[in-house]
Amino acid sequence: MAEIKVPELAESITEGTIAQWLKQPGETVQKGEFIVELETDKVNVEVISEEAGVVQEHLAQEGDTVEVGQVIAIVGEGSGEAAAPKTEEAPQKSEEPAKTDAAATPEPVEKDPAAEEQSSSDRTIASPAARKLAREKGIDLAAISPVDPMGRVRVQDVEAHGSKPAASAPAAKAEAPKAAAPSSDEENGRIVREKMTRRRQTIAKRLLEVRQSTAMLTTFNEIDMTNVMALRSRKKDQFLKNNDVKLGFMSFFTKAVTAALKKYPYVNAELDGTDVLLKQFYDVGIAVSTEEGLVVPIVRDTDKKNFAEIEATIGELAAKARDKKLSIADMSGGSFTITNGGVFGSLMSTPILNGTQVGILGMHTIQKRPVAIGDEVQIRPMMYVALSYDHRVIDGSDSVGFLKMVKDMIENPEDLLLES
Repeated sequence: MAEIKVPELAESITEGTIAQWLKQPGETVQKGEFIVELETDKVNVEVISEEAGVVQEHLAQEGDTVEVGQVIAIVGEGSGEAAAPKTEEAPQKSEEPAKTDAAATPEPVEKDPAAEEQSSSDRTIASPAARKLAREKGIDLAAISPVDPMGRVRVQDVEAHGSKPAASAPAAKAEAPKAAAPSSDEENGRIVREKMTRRRQTIAKRLLEVRQSTAMLTTFNEIDMTNVMALRSRKKDQFLKNNDVKLGFMSFFTKAVTAALKKYPYVNAELDGTDVLLKQFYDVGIAVSTEEGLVVPIVRDTDKKNFAEIEATIGELAAKARDKKLSIADMSGGSFTITNGGVFGSLMSTPILNGTQVGILGMHTIQKRPVAIGDEVQIRPMMYVALSYDHRVIDGSDSVGFLKMVKDMIENPEDLLLES
């Protein structure tokens, strides 16, 4: 008999939700065969069986939240019939003499709450400054909700947590199971209640935390796409023939952003308490929409990749996102993000910062508009672009300069060749 346990998922992920049982009680399973799919905050993980046999019992159901190390199924030898529920165990355990000899009965060993709390805090990923501040404030790191999508606790997270009014644990536990009573519209089918997926809950939580913990501001500009569209039109067939990948606009914007990050290093930074971490690498996240929500896989070392390598990497990551094959490593450690609402027809928006990053570029749909060119009015393909940034780190002059440089390089795409 073998136990199926929730495996180690990632340093910052301690639980998941059972998305789908791939093997039902009574079905045979081979060693190394997938038995269940788990949904985590970031990715879906398929768990394998370490032993061949028959699934005898599910110890958790689809939709249940399970923790790392928890036993969720039993696999054993047999005819394939599911194990019978053990309903008599509880009464048997309760049948004890009313009185016992105190000397003969061993004292129950109580767990040390302080030790458990210390162990939980030690497993939490946190900066040294955050750990020091948490110790000074007497705050358990494991109880803090970090803004960082990978779960790293920063000084600002500790400060934000310390400013919240403390709630009693029993009260919180008592309120958790309560759900809103169904309204008359729900009962007659006019409203359908749908539980948010774990990923959607995490997205909602992170976005709200970013808005509450940063001084976010957005600046706008518009780009004349005439020249880059003409260059792409001239070169796309030869580019596809030479590189076996299509030439899109994302590679142009990724290279333009990389060049601008080099000139404006504070846009490629991160705030950790009173320290600014200036990143000496260029890992650009590209937001991808999936059925479960937005994910941001990372294109690594964009300063060292050419257009073909960037397009190929974006294509591979987008395919993995659609197929739910992205790993935690695919989405860890980005320094800046690009999101393209234009693929859905968005004309203008204010993108929200991604985790602890201090800048995000929003691209939008290309729309023909009348534009003054010299003394003439011409119809040009124009795109609004937006840069949202954390004003605590980035001044207005740097944000405007950064966006202006992106605009100039897209409008003069030959200049990007000097940056490649």
